[in-house]
Amino acid sequence: MTFDAFTKVVAQADTVGEFLNAGQLDALAALVADSNKRLDAVNRITSNASRLVTDAARALFERQPALIAPGGNAYTHRRIAACLRDLDIILRYVTYATFLGDASVLEDRCLNGLRETYLALGVPGASVAEGIRLIKEAALALVLDRNGITQGDCTGLASEIGTYFDRAAAAVS
Repeated sequence: MTFDAFTKVVAQADTVGEFLNAGQLDALAALVADSNKRLDAVNRITSNASRLVTDAARALFERQPALIAPGGNAYTHRRIAACLRDLDIILRYVTYATFLGDASVLEDRCLNGLRETYLALGVPGASVAEGIRLIKEAALALVLDRNGITQGDCTGLASEIGTYFDRAAAAVS
């Protein structure tokens, strides 16, 4: 994303034989600042991914204990592990979308056909969606924590990240 923007601006200036003007430099500086915030957000989410997924699953099972009761959809360690794996994969693709600033990788490589797969396997999509929403809350709290992150307003980025989680939750329910 960033490299393409830099290449395009330089190529345009080169075509007309001009130096980059102040407006172009300011736009590229803003792009770098935005990219730094994205990297910070992705790093925070990624470095806490295991905890985010585990805490969300724990909260989900506390709210919906029938899932882990005998006969429940997440009953047995193998099924719990599959649940954690799926939530982890979804979170990973949310971070990819965040890094790129584009939901297409999330849609194309993760969510496309996921609802149908869950229906075929008897996985309760509403429960998975709730797990995604729980991860979303905790991940956004990390992104909005101002300590040790590139300074600047991250509310727009947090809102964008929230839409990726929302897309994922809607895709499975």
